[in-house]
Amino acid sequence: MSVPTLSRTRFETAVPWISTAARLLLAGVFLTAGVLKAADPQASVTAVRAYELLPVSWATLIGWGLPFGEIALGLLLAVGLLTRLVAIVAAALLTCFIVAVASAAARGLSVDCGCFGGGGALPRGQTHYGLEIIRDVGLLLLAGWLVWRPECRLCLDRWHREEIA
Repeated sequence: MSVPTLSRTRFETAVPWISTAARLLLAGVFLTAGVLKAADPQASVTAVRAYELLPVSWATLIGWGLPFGEIALGLLLAVGLLTRLVAIVAAALLTCFIVAVASAAARGLSVDCGCFGGGGALPRGQTHYGLEIIRDVGLLLLAGWLVWRPECRLCLDRWHREEIA
């Protein structure tokens, strides 16, 4: 009976470090994607429009706003502030990305995802939808972990909880 207790203790000890790694990996991805898109917001608009899912006016609004939303998510994750809430928003955004890419694939569109800048229509046969979906599902799993276990090291949430106590 002592072995399961020992295993549980090791797991509980590892959780904050696993959460920290998940948080920092997601932060890096969102910051990189956001900064690259913010450098050329018109390309971001072109990428969103290429999916043909939204009216042009909405696609333009999302194309301009998405980079700055990703930067905000990345910064909040980097410092570990509101980790669970930010992870929920990140998971929702990643789910939208997965649905958009799957939709483009199902409809036979040939689109560069625009995930890290650029984007728009591509010549047939140059898409990597499977890899993009796998990557985003992996990131979604990291966000899900943070929703479940947001306690982490080197984060402002921890400082904030200590201030309240």
